Amino acid sequence: MKSDTPSRRRTLKAGALTALGATLGACGADPGEGSDKGAGKGPGEGPDAVTAYRMPDEASPHELTYMSWPSRRIWKTYVHAVREDIARIARTIAEFEPVTLLADDRDAKGARRACGSGVEILPVPVDDLWMRDTGPSFVLGPDGGVAGVDLNFNGWGGKQPHTRDRHVARRTLSDRGVPRIEATIVGEGGAIEVDGAGTLLATESSLVNANRNPGMSRDGVERALKRLFGVTEVLWVDGVRGKDITDHHIDALARFAAPGVVVMSTPPSTAAEDVWTRAYRQARATLATAKDAHGKTLDLVDLPEPADIGRRGPDFLASYVNYYVANGAVIMPRFGDKKADGAAAAIVRDLYPGREVTQIPVNALGEGGGGIHCATQQLPKAR
Repeated sequence: MKSDTPSRRRTLKAGALTALGATLGACGADPGEGSDKGAGKGPGEGPDAVTAYRMPDEASPHELTYMSWPSRRIWKTYVHAVREDIARIARTIAEFEPVTLLADDRDAKGARRACGSGVEILPVPVDDLWMRDTGPSFVLGPDGGVAGVDLNFNGWGGKQPHTRDRHVARRTLSDRGVPRIEATIVGEGGAIEVDGAGTLLATESSLVNANRNPGMSRDGVERALKRLFGVTEVLWVDGVRGKDITDHHIDALARFAAPGVVVMSTPPSTAAEDVWTRAYRQARATLATAKDAHGKTLDLVDLPEPADIGRRGPDFLASYVNYYVANGAVIMPRFGDKKADGAAAAIVRDLYPGREVTQIPVNALGEGGGGIHCATQQLPKAR
């Protein structure tokens, strides 16, 4: 991809929210009250009932993976390259579990042709491909049934125009008849990371932000997260405000590989000093002394970023931790730095024993500031 590919970070730098189809879909959902009260509503239930729900870790069994087909309205002349990446991800995941891909009616035929018969195409109006953020974040109820948390996607704080992605979570849940929990906070699925055992990771820059939750304190956001996702401990790192469209989502920085084990995207020693390297150091120092929901000190695992990736745009997301854990597999990026690619695969293989580690190129997504995890959302199996 050329260095002028639409980018999450460059959208802010240029101040052009629509130019070049800045790579994320947007929504005008009203963030609602700045109140610290309540976390969300299940069907016919008050906010206190939401405490019974729990978000499983990504490695738990999936029913299927949701994805979304990028539109020409957003990606303009880059749509072909990014669609190739999305189709490649969908076909790869479909080797391990079912994939349902949302696409506009007029794009459905092309999406089906690109993805093959192993991927189900669901006709739903969409703007963009970032299903992790536009789709619902699924939780399990006390009876083992599945519900979906609608985080009121508002285009990462109104940074990009929208008409369709604001409704993706609701329409996805409606299609399968899954109960919808409407959160009283605004956020995105990529802004949270859970271990499935009571601990949640997040960047303060993304969620405790007036562009999502005006007038709401960190304690208020934390209480909402605890009730929505059934966690008892929220570990905050600072993150970075205003430098990329997500305000620095956690899923490109730190992930739970298991309860008590956090894998971190580690800049190479040659990396220039900037807001991202400083954010990494702050996060690592914070997590090194943190304890999870069970009082356990975290085991931090470095996952070094590639150093030799050729000519890429300045905002290329070269983060191996933006991988996706599917049934029996981990799908992760390959950046072309053979030494770094091999080392990253070996580390992930050790972290997920018994799973097949598959690396694929996703350079169009990388130029757009995103990755494999950003483009996927798992539907857990009901228990």
